[in-house]
Amino acid sequence: MRLKLIALLSFLAFSYGFAQEHKSIHIKEATDPIKLDGLLDEQSWQSAEKGSDYWMNFPTDTLLATTQTEIMFTYDDKFIYVGAKMYNVENAGYVTPSLRRDFRGAGNDALTISFDTFDDNTNAFQFGINPYGVRREGLVVNGGAQRGTLSLDWENKWLGEVTQTDEYWMVEMAIPFKSIRYKEGNLVWNINSYRIDSNTGERSVWNPVPQNFALYSQAHTGQLIWDKPPKKPGVNISVIPYVSTRMEAEGGYLDTDNNSDLPRTNNSSFDAGFDAKVAVGPSMNLDITVNPDFSQVEVDQQVTNLDRFEIFFPEKRQFFLENADLFGEFGSEGLRPFFSRRIGVSRDENTGVNVQNKINFGARLSGKLNNNWRLGILNMQAAAIEEIDLPQINYTVTALQRKVFARSNLGLIFVNKQDFANKSNTSFNQYNRVLGIDYNLASADNKWNGKFFYHRTFEKDESLNSYAASANLIYSTREWQIEGLLQSVGDEYNPEVGFARRNSYDRSSINLQKNFYPKSETLQRISPQLQYEGYANSTLGVTDYKLTAGAELSMLNTSSLNIQVNQNYIYLFGDFDPTRNGNLELPEGSDYNYTNVQVRYQGDTRNPFYVNLNANAGEYFNGNRIGLGGSINYRVQPYGLVTMDVNYNRIRLPEPYGEADLFLIGPRFDITFTKKLFWTTFIQYNNQIDNLNINSRIQWRFKPVSDVFIAYTDNYFPDDFTNKNRALVIKVTYWLNL
Repeated sequence: MRLKLIALLSFLAFSYGFAQEHKSIHIKEATDPIKLDGLLDEQSWQSAEKGSDYWMNFPTDTLLATTQTEIMFTYDDKFIYVGAKMYNVENAGYVTPSLRRDFRGAGNDALTISFDTFDDNTNAFQFGINPYGVRREGLVVNGGAQRGTLSLDWENKWLGEVTQTDEYWMVEMAIPFKSIRYKEGNLVWNINSYRIDSNTGERSVWNPVPQNFALYSQAHTGQLIWDKPPKKPGVNISVIPYVSTRMEAEGGYLDTDNNSDLPRTNNSSFDAGFDAKVAVGPSMNLDITVNPDFSQVEVDQQVTNLDRFEIFFPEKRQFFLENADLFGEFGSEGLRPFFSRRIGVSRDENTGVNVQNKINFGARLSGKLNNNWRLGILNMQAAAIEEIDLPQINYTVTALQRKVFARSNLGLIFVNKQDFANKSNTSFNQYNRVLGIDYNLASADNKWNGKFFYHRTFEKDESLNSYAASANLIYSTREWQIEGLLQSVGDEYNPEVGFARRNSYDRSSINLQKNFYPKSETLQRISPQLQYEGYANSTLGVTDYKLTAGAELSMLNTSSLNIQVNQNYIYLFGDFDPTRNGNLELPEGSDYNYTNVQVRYQGDTRNPFYVNLNANAGEYFNGNRIGLGGSINYRVQPYGLVTMDVNYNRIRLPEPYGEADLFLIGPRFDITFTKKLFWTTFIQYNNQIDNLNINSRIQWRFKPVSDVFIAYTDNYFPDDFTNKNRALVIKVTYWLNL
C-alpha cells in the first residue's frame, strides 16, 4: 500500500510548473584591453550596459535596497569580465572573517555572481569576492531549491581585484572561458547577482528572489544576452601533479583491551601522482587521477555520537567535487545509493574498524551533452589489502539525467562495486550493485519542490526486499512552508557504496511552518512550527516517532533563536547503551516514551565577538539528559577567527544502566597571514573515545590553485598524555595548463 501511494504522488507531481519573469542585461565585446585593477576606467566599462535596481531579500523582499549596486559585463577571446560598484551608507565598515578563500555566511561583505550557462535553471557556476579581494567559487545544484544546494569546495582559476573609497567599493573579475562549461552557440545565459552588506544587514539581489528561498535560487534568475555567441575555449587540458612525503609513528603504550604492550613503530614514505582535467568540448569534462593522495584535506570535525546509527560526513576531496550532484544527489539525506567517501575506505570485517584503502587510479567523465541531457561516468580501482583479505575492488558509477518541463529532471543511476578476481576465500561480497530512478520536481517559480525515487540493490543472494522508495513534496511561499514525506525501505536493501542509515522500515513525516513578519525594531520573522516523523514496520507497527512543536525567531540583526518541545518514542531492535560510554545496555525489545526541550541560538556574525549556542534538557530513554553546546567566536579582522567549540552531555539513567558525563572541547585557530598563506589548527578533546587530537595545517598558495601543504596530526590518551600516534605530511601540488 505504501509503495502504491508513493507511485501515485510521483505521478501527480510529474508535470507541475509555472511561468517566471526575468530581468535582462546585454554583454558586448571589449573595445579596449581590460587592465585588472578594480578601477573600471576602461572605455569598455563606460559603454557597458549597467544592471541596477537591486532588491532586498533580507530583512524584507518588497523594497529596493538602500545600498545599491551596479553590475556590468564585457569579454574578449579569453575571459568574461564582471565589473561592479557597491555603494555604501556613510562611514561604512567592512566585515570579513579572514583572508581565506571560500568564505561564506551572513558575516561577510561580498558580491556574488552566478552563471547558468546552459539556460536550464538548474545548475550554475558561482563566483564571489569581498572588499578585501578575497575570492570564492562554487557550484549551485538542484536549482538552488533549498539552502544547502551550494558547494564551495569546487576550485578553479580566475582573477579578481578590488578598490575601496568612502562612498563605494569596486570590483573587476576576469573569469577564463576555460574555467567554466557552456553550450557553444548559446546567446543567452541565466545569471543573477547578490550582495551582502554588513553595515545595514541587508541582503540584496539583482533579479528579485523571495526571502523564503535561497539567494542563489535558479528559479529567479535574470538573463545575460550576448552580442554574439562565445566561442569554443580551445584546447583545455590541465595537469595537477603532486609529490608528498609522510613520516608517522604509532604504538609504544599498553593495550588495555588485550593487556599487552604495543611496540613503537616508525615509518616514512614518499609518494607522487597526478590529476588531470581534459575538456571534452566546452560542456563536458574528463577527470583523471593516478595514485591520488588526499592528505591535505581538512579533517572532519568530531561530534559526540549518541545516535544508534552511522553519522554522515560530507565529501571534501577535490577529485569528486565537480558535477558531484550528478552522482551524489540521487536518493535523499540518509538514503543515498552512491556516496563517494566509500571509495578509498574499506571495513575490516574481523574488527569492524574502517581502514584506508589506497586508490590506484580513476577517471570520471561528466557534464552536459546538450541543454537537456547530463551524463556522468566514474570508474575507480582500489588496491588490495592482504592483511584483511580485501581483494582489488573496482567501482563504476553511471548517471544519466534528462531535464523535463521547466526545471525538473529525471535521472537514472547504476552503481557497481566488484571484485573482478572473484577470490573464493574472501569474506567480502564479489559484487554489490544498485539500479535506481529519481524524479526531481522543481516548479518554475520554486513554490513546489520534491524528490521521488525507486532504487534496488543486487547481490548474489537475490531478495525481493532489496528496495528503497520515497516520495517527498515541499510547498513554499513567503507565508507557508509545508513538507510531506513517505518512504519505504526493504530489509535487504544494502547499498555498499552508498549511505543508508537503516533499513526495513516505512517512514512518514510532515512539517508545517507559518511565517509572520511583525512590524518590530527587533524581530524580522516569527515562524511557529509543527513536525511529525514516524517509522513503522509490518510486524511491530510504529517503532519510532518524534512529535515537535516549536517556533523560530529571526532577528533584524541577522541572529536567530529556535525553541522546540519534542515528544519521542523509540523501540529498540537490539541492545543499546544510550550513553555510548560502555555502560550496561538497555535490552532489545524494550520501548521508551520521553519528552525534552531544545533551544538553538545563532549569533550576529557581523560582530567581532559572537556565540552560537544549543541546549537540551528533559527525559532521555528511561532517565534524563542535559546537553549544552555551541561555539564562542572572536574575529581578529582581517587575519582570522579563533573559535572554541564546546559540547557537554550529562546523562543519568537508573541503576543498573549507569551514567555519563561526555565532553567534547575543541579550540580552533584559523589564521590567514595573507591571501596566500593560511594556518589552521584544531585541538579536540573527546572523552567519549578517550582521545586528545591535535591537527595543524599550513597552506601556501604560491600560484593560483598551486599549493604547499604541511599537515601535522597527533593523538594522545588524555589522562597521562601518552602518545598513540602522530604523523607529519608535506605535499606540493602544481596546476599546469597545457
